[in-house]
Amino acid sequence: MMHAKSDSDVTSLAPSSPSRSPKRPVYYVQSPSRDSHDGDKSSSMQATPVYNSPMESPSHPSFGRHSRASSASRFSGPFRSSSGRKGNQKRNDKGWPECNVIVEEGAYNEIDEGKGFSRRCQALIALMGFVLLFTIFCLIIWGASRPYKAVIAVKSMAVNNFYFGEGSDSTGVPTKMLTVNCSLRMSVYNPATLFGIHVGSTPINLIYSEIPVATGQLKKYYQPRKSRRTVSVNLEGIKVPLYGAGASLAVSDNSGGVSLKLEFEIRSRGNVVGKLVRVKHRRSISCPLVVYSDNTKPIKFKEDSCTYD
Repeated sequence: MMHAKSDSDVTSLAPSSPSRSPKRPVYYVQSPSRDSHDGDKSSSMQATPVYNSPMESPSHPSFGRHSRASSASRFSGPFRSSSGRKGNQKRNDKGWPECNVIVEEGAYNEIDEGKGFSRRCQALIALMGFVLLFTIFCLIIWGASRPYKAVIAVKSMAVNNFYFGEGSDSTGVPTKMLTVNCSLRMSVYNPATLFGIHVGSTPINLIYSEIPVATGQLKKYYQPRKSRRTVSVNLEGIKVPLYGAGASLAVSDNSGGVSLKLEFEIRSRGNVVGKLVRVKHRRSISCPLVVYSDNTKPIKFKEDSCTYD
């Protein structure tokens, strides 16, 4: 006799009905929930079955949507969902999703221009380094050549003419007039071993009572290295007005000679490295002497007769 089963009986008997396939053991994988960013910090537990063959693996295309969803949930980032972000991607006219292409900044010619600018900087740095080294070298050469000063020695002076008398200046004022003609000899020695020197002088004055009565100048000339030379300078003064000093000059000549003084400056210049490195020296010379109007013999100077500054 058949009895109709009620809904409660079907419900109670459904769990006890045997399964078509043997029961598979399960293991659990704990992964953060997608909604954890929304405030839910709890982790979800998901059961993953163990498969007995490769054909039952979730990677095989024979499984349905549930297998693909469970395997996709294991990934994080932009590829973990096949329905969320993937649906929002832009597609081109053929239906393919567009990708973000990394564009290189600048073209190849811009890179070449950058390398050229770097080369110019390197060339500029090299030029500046060369100039610096050359400047240091020139300073060293200049410092090493500074001690080589020209050695000056006044030897003698011959008085050819020494005459005074009455006269008048350019304005017609009467005064004592003096005429002097003499020649000065001196020795110049160049001690430098690396360069020659150009030698000249300021006006060489023969002074009486602060009045230049005769004047001359050494002409410029070139003197080689490690050489000695004797030069001669002619001093001349024609009808030089003495004004108030004329009376004392006549008395001095009658009583034992006229006291005069030589004053001048010798200038030397040495080109060590062409015109880039030059060495200049000056020697101020002062020599007192006594002149007799009736004596024509040369006046000789001793080593200590003159001062050299």
